[in-house]
Amino acid sequence: MSDVVIFHNPRLRNSRNAPGPAAREGRRAEGGGISEGRLTRPQLETLLKTMGVSARDILRVRGTDAHALGLTDPTASDEALIAAMILSPILVERPIVVTPKGAALCRPFDRVLTLI
Repeated sequence: MSDVVIFHNPRLRNSRNAPGPAAREGRRAEGGGISEGRLTRPQLETLLKTMGVSARDILRVRGTDAHALGLTDPTASDEALIAAMILSPILVERPIVVTPKGAALCRPFDRVLTLI
């Protein structure tokens, strides 16, 4: 089992680069492609709690239908955002990196260095 888990979209260049710093530090990284639907409700809720953020903090707006779905409305609940993110994983900003030191949305990507 790896000590670094990276939830990402393997189709995006920045996301594909996520394992690089962990490998340079001699850490094994295990990818979990969000675009492939591998992020479950319990995983997402645990990630949010570990990161200490709300669903709104990791909502991806650019290149998605978040606005059309009403998810950018300030009154949209975390429950509504989480439900939408489970149904449409593209709505989750990424990469999200999890290590024994914690979890974070690593945008900009060099933020991953604080976790390894």
